[in-house]
Amino acid sequence: MAIRITIDRMLAERGMSVGDFAEAIGITPANVAVLKNGRAKAVRFTTLDAICRVLECQPGDILRYED
Repeated sequence: MAIRITIDRMLAERGMSVGDFAEAIGITPANVAVLKNGRAKAVRFTTLDAICRVLECQPGDILRYED
């Protein structure tokens, strides 16, 4: 799949750890790692909503299409 989730940069810019981020959005650190490493097959809209709320960003800030 050519859709990538790029949350590493956003977490670094905000000085947020994976554990803190996972707790804030309501998923496990292991599932955050799945997102970060590009192994996710799908993302629920509720999770995407929580990610954008916590990181104060738009979906396009963390989703990237690669040809």
